[in-house]
Formats: sequence, structure tokens, C-alpha cells
Amino acid sequence: MLRAVIQTPLGPLHRAFHQAPGRQLRRIPSCTASRSPALLSWQPGIMAATSLKPLIAVCQLTSTPDKEQNFASCSQLIREAVQRGACVVFLPEAFDFIGSDTQETLSLAESLEGAQIQRYAGLARECGVWLSLGGFHERGEDWASTRRIYNCHLLLDPTGHIVATYRKTHLCDVELEGRVSMKESKFTNPGPEIVPPVSTPAGKVGLAICYDLRFPEISLALTQEGAEILTYPSAFTVTTGSAHWEVLLRARAIETQCYVVAAAQTGKNHERRTSYGHTMVVDPWGSVIAQCQEGPGLCYAEIDLGYLRRIRQEMPICTHRRADLYGRVTVLKKPLPP
Repeated sequence: MLRAVIQTPLGPLHRAFHQAPGRQLRRIPSCTASRSPALLSWQPGIMAATSLKPLIAVCQLTSTPDKEQNFASCSQLIREAVQRGACVVFLPEAFDFIGSDTQETLSLAESLEGAQIQRYAGLARECGVWLSLGGFHERGEDWASTRRIYNCHLLLDPTGHIVATYRKTHLCDVELEGRVSMKESKFTNPGPEIVPPVSTPAGKVGLAICYDLRFPEISLALTQEGAEILTYPSAFTVTTGSAHWEVLLRARAIETQCYVVAAAQTGKNHERRTSYGHTMVVDPWGSVIAQCQEGPGLCYAEIDLGYLRRIRQEMPICTHRRADLYGRVTVLKKPLPP
């Protein structure tokens, strides 16, 4: 069952702010309820018209090697999210497909000018919504020479234009004996740079992908550049997800005082692949404010930038950093030469 949750605030600063006069914490409609309009006390579109805080929607998918089926699933969720007033919709890594082997993955990959991204651009225009396409199998300009692809996170604006492309910099090469065996570098090129955050109606979004979550440097660099929302679209395995998923997401939120948005793959993608799921949104205090459990679906969260700014003001960890001792993590404007 899918559900969105609001956790009880734990810390004194967090508790004091949420109990401040005039502020009411409202439970976000659950993913189960989102599929049953009779259970809701509001109608589609009212959220956008009456709420001062932007609403985001985060998708949980079970991608397969069938690209047409995957697009149908994604477009259905995007349309549902827009009906409920979401201004930005986040899709997970490998939203386009998950191949059953390396050969199939390479054969199904496309360029950014290909039919698949053009369909999503058209969907963004039609729905008038921002789309975070969390991990596209991209045949880059060097495809002919390298025969390798990029794992590319795209951000589309409501006109369908690509406003940012981030290519995954940390590739997942993991060998856990008898449990997990992955070697992304076998068929994927590492991205050359971190992309500065992009302003959206929900806030300034910093782009990353899945395994990047294990490297706090990228989140710190994006925060130094003004990020208010960090997004980690993912396809975690069950083994690594059950051990590390939530604790890593909450850690990134706490240390950066950002919202963290993590769309995820879930369930059986093909005979040899099962994904962990647990799509999640974490607030700048580190509390999980929305989460999906089992199966494909959506969860929703309001982004309260006033709350984010208050946390940063009352606990200004950014200004407390001792750059004189350990340096300052920043986004390079140009990648270092090889």
C-alpha cells in the first residue's frame, strides 16, 4: 500500500517552529487516497489555487525493458500529479527502461534528440509542469567512438525545454558476495561535472542520481551554490536500500538543511532485478514528510522555503564550517582537464 506520512517533529527547534502560532501542520493526502477521489476533502486543482506553498509530486515506478509500457505508466502518474496541483513532478532513475542485460540496455538507449525525450517534452508542454527525469540512458555525442552511454538526469520546464542536464558522476561498481553484483562503469561513461542548481516554482533544485547519494561532497557543493532541494532519483537494490536508503537521505537533508526528494524504482523490473522502492521526501530538519511503500504510485509534499530559511537562520551550520581547516566544497564552473 502506498501512503504519504507526516512524522512527529523531534527536535526542540523543529517542534517550536511547527507549534508556532498561526502555523498548522496538515496531513498530505496518501497515495492510496490519491487513487480514490471520494476519500479526499478537496478537488483536483484546488491545492494549487489555495496553497501558498508549492506542491511537488514524487513518482515510484517499476520500469521494465518495455519502453512503451514505461512511458504509459509515467504519463499516467504525471497527469494525475498535475490534476492535484503539483508544480514539479520527479521521476526515478531509469524511468525510460531497465534492460535485462548490458546488450539490451545499450540497444534501447537513445540520444536526447530522440523520440523518447521529445515525448516527455510534449507531455511537459501539454500539462504545463516541470519534470525531473531522473536517469535517462543517453547515447551521447561520443557514442560512435566509445559505445558507452551516460546516465543523464534532465530537468524540463513547462514549455518542454531542457533547462539542465546532469550526467551521473559516481558510477555504481559494487560486489557484495552472494547478494549484489553491479558494474555500471562497464557500459556507462562518468559525467564530467556537477551542474549548478536550477530555479523552479518549488525552489532551487540540485541534481544528482542514485549512487551519488553516498558522496556528501556533491550535496555540499550544490548547497554552497544555493540549492534548496536536493534530488536523488534512484534504483537501489533491496540489499543496499534496506540497509542505507533512509539513513543516507536523512543525513543529506540534515547536513545541508535542504529538502531531499528521492523518487525510486520498486519491485521486480525483470527476472534478475528487484528494486527497493520507498520513494521519499525529507525536510530540512531530517524528518520524513512523505513516503511510498509498495508498488508504483505517487506521494506529495509541500515545500516550505520559509521553514527552510528559519532552520538555517537558527542553526547556521553553513557559516560555522571551518574552511580554514578542511577547505570549501564548491561546484567547478568548468571541469578539470583529464
